[in-house]
Amino acid sequence: MAKASQQSHRKDEHVFLAEKFHDDDRRNDFDHVHFIHNSLPELDIDQVSIGTKLGNDALRSPFYINGMTGGSPRTGKINRQLAEIAALTGIPMASGSQTIALAEPDLADTFKVIRQYNPSGFVLGNIGAGHGVEDAKKAIAMIDANALEIHVNAAQEIVMPEGDREYHWLDNIDQIVHHVDVPIIVKEVGFGMSRESIQQLAEIGVKMIDVSGRGGTNFIKIENERRHEKDFGFMSAWGQSTVQSLLEAHSADTDAQIIASGGVRNPLDIVKSLRLGASAVGVSGEILHSLLHGDPTDTAAMIMSWLGQIQDLLLLLGARNLDELHTKDIYFDPELVNYLQQRDIHL
Repeated sequence: MAKASQQSHRKDEHVFLAEKFHDDDRRNDFDHVHFIHNSLPELDIDQVSIGTKLGNDALRSPFYINGMTGGSPRTGKINRQLAEIAALTGIPMASGSQTIALAEPDLADTFKVIRQYNPSGFVLGNIGAGHGVEDAKKAIAMIDANALEIHVNAAQEIVMPEGDREYHWLDNIDQIVHHVDVPIIVKEVGFGMSRESIQQLAEIGVKMIDVSGRGGTNFIKIENERRHEKDFGFMSAWGQSTVQSLLEAHSADTDAQIIASGGVRNPLDIVKSLRLGASAVGVSGEILHSLLHGDPTDTAAMIMSWLGQIQDLLLLLGARNLDELHTKDIYFDPELVNYLQQRDIHL
């Protein structure tokens, strides 16, 4: 019970520190990607669709509420509010890591509220890659999940005061992919993915990969803040950005569906992610920030505004849908050109 209490407190710390480090004016690699303006779109808004697919599931929104929290009374309330937002807007919602509820079943209610307050929505469960098939099935059943995220978080674990030091995850992921009935998404937690990692996952049958890059919520900074000596500050810039990770995915020999998250601040970042090859985009930090400074109705209104603005941006670009968006011209600032050259990535 003492361990569970410590874990529960850690969930509250994560929310507090994520908000403490939130920066409305932060810049990241999305700022180095630019569209070529189209002065003659030759479209009207009724011709523009922003729908997409996750696996075989059709979604009306190209972005969703990504996994954030759960595991304490406070974070259970946040999950309930996020579920209300998802129900109001009709966009999918992913749970935060359910690992704590597998270890301490009394905390499962802080996750079950997701399905209770969003009974007909598209919901994604979430467990760590250290878990096996039976835990995956329990996480899915806990919230009647339509899909399951398996998060890989080695960099976070390294800095976490109580973090693991055993990372043998591919066999677990392989078993879950082939013995669980819902679609599986393997996701990073904010440190990006290389083409080599993407290729490894594809080779064991993973069909959806969230590259979740650097640029948003930084779990190295969060976990370092929890350390008494705060002695991992030198790692605060670790990993690849979301943009770099999307570019990496271009050079991976795979047909796996790529999802983007990490540092997504606004509708333009979403459209840039989609143009760079993402099938869908997960958003967490901006949604949590909005909720903590308002209420579910305010955040739902923000999301509905974003949906309209994404459609407006496709209209401006002359794209009827996401397939046409992929053909629109972009250019990169020198920082990204240099990255492409050093990594031998050809678009």
